Amino acid sequence: MQKFFAFIKQFVNFFRRHGDDDRSLMDKLRDKYRLVIMNDDTFEEVTSVKLTPLAVYIGLSSLIVGTAILVTMLIIWTPLKRYIPGYGDFTRDSEIAELTGKVASLENEIEAHRRYNDNIRKILTGDLADMSEESVKKQGQPENPADTMPKDIDRIPEDEKLRAAVATGTFTSDPKAAAAPLASLGREIPLEQLFFMPPVSGEVTAKFDLSKTHFGIDVSAPKNTAVKSAADGSVISAGYTVETGYSIAVQHPNNVVTIYKHNSVLLRREGDNVKAGEAIAIIGNSGENTSGPHIHFELWHKGRAVDPALYINFK
Repeated sequence: MQKFFAFIKQFVNFFRRHGDDDRSLMDKLRDKYRLVIMNDDTFEEVTSVKLTPLAVYIGLSSLIVGTAILVTMLIIWTPLKRYIPGYGDFTRDSEIAELTGKVASLENEIEAHRRYNDNIRKILTGDLADMSEESVKKQGQPENPADTMPKDIDRIPEDEKLRAAVATGTFTSDPKAAAAPLASLGREIPLEQLFFMPPVSGEVTAKFDLSKTHFGIDVSAPKNTAVKSAADGSVISAGYTVETGYSIAVQHPNNVVTIYKHNSVLLRREGDNVKAGEAIAIIGNSGENTSGPHIHFELWHKGRAVDPALYINFK
């Protein structure tokens, strides 16, 4: 390295000695010199290189320009730019904000799936203690389910009579027998003595079949048809899953649960009280396991799926 600096020093001294030379600058730059590398102990010539000032200038300039281009390319096309203070901060901040939003969305979806799975597990195992009417009252719901109805809606007298008849058990299609009061929670009532309203009226496209793990029936209906609650109760689950789309489950007295799947819109939320015949959703085609507008309706009694067609007329 010392010899190299000595060569540069000689190179500068050359220009000083020949500053007054009459030759042009280009001619001076083309003068040939020999750079000799010698053994300092034996003075033996190790190697030598022929150089011109012009070649040295071009070589140094090319090295500097090439290094600058290489560094620029590394900064633009590689993640090294992240380590440069002040470079790319806006892009990095937007990426962090986007990732944070996605993580929060995934956490909310996981929590919704967890709650939905817990409710379904309780339905299947019959563990409905936390879904009783008393637990709904403790959550701040009104004691009278009718209080959840909007006050500014004009009520039809015939509809009020039907609701009263269903609640008291005086309504029945058989004039010789009357159904047991659905709101009665003090004693166990056979499922055959309970009255259920059809959630929709239409054609049954798929029947109840336990062998195919089809725990309900599929009923087709026109688009935008209102899905009605089969009886008085409390909403225990309302949300979206990939397989069943927008689904809602209602807990009724006497350990009865009804489930409505593949809706397009849910009109009630978890914890809401509903009346028999009250619209709780809009029929749709949401979820993967569907092929057209219909409602998948399930009827569960004491944690066991039963055929809804045995207790409800859908036509």
